[in-house]
Amino acid sequence: MKTKKQILLPGLGKQVEFFRKNFSGEAKSILVIGSASEIPALSLSGFFHSKVNLIVEDYDSFINSKLVLDNAENIDLKIMSFEATDFGNSEFDVVYAQASVSSVNRNKIIKEIKRILKPGGILCVGEITSLTKEQPQFMKDIYDNSDLLPLFVDDLEKYYGERKFSVTVKENLSSTLKEFYSLNTSKLDSSIDNLTDKEKSYYKKLLNKISHESNVYLKLGGDKHLGFYTLLLRKGEN
Repeated sequence: MKTKKQILLPGLGKQVEFFRKNFSGEAKSILVIGSASEIPALSLSGFFHSKVNLIVEDYDSFINSKLVLDNAENIDLKIMSFEATDFGNSEFDVVYAQASVSSVNRNKIIKEIKRILKPGGILCVGEITSLTKEQPQFMKDIYDNSDLLPLFVDDLEKYYGERKFSVTVKENLSSTLKEFYSLNTSKLDSSIDNLTDKEKSYYKKLLNKISHESNVYLKLGGDKHLGFYTLLLRKGEN
């Protein structure tokens, strides 16, 4: 299933393509985690001809998701904490997370994903990564402001291996970040004029965050320090 709408997440549409290319088997129960993940959820629903669960963590994300989904019948949208969901043990064949677990709460989120995945189930994860061990202060400031905790790129497989996931395949999608930040900058510039003063005040922190991150990556050398990798992981049988 092709979608005409742009996925405005690190990795853009490449992570969905990566998953569809490398996944084999049935996926009767699918969970997508993260705000702005509506298009991946729709894509996976169409590809597998299956209902997809989508969870976001806050009300604003929920409302935005409802608008994008436009009452799509095969998407079950809910608000839940990523680290403490309402799902049962071993409930899902597939969990898909694009740029939604690279936070200071990663350990708890991955533990929860492991709980709700079936033995042998698949996690397709997109991780924001640090490309250098020594990060400059301007990058640390971005991480702190966004509650991000990127893994060093060489530690990705070790991290998941220690949690009993085996890496089926991995792909470097860092090349998508330039387009991702350029698109966000363009979208910000075009939308800000359409906001009321009240909306600008409400979204001021978010707008400043997007603008600052884009500027750091595109103009201040952030591309030397920030990467994005996606992995197809299989949960151990035990």
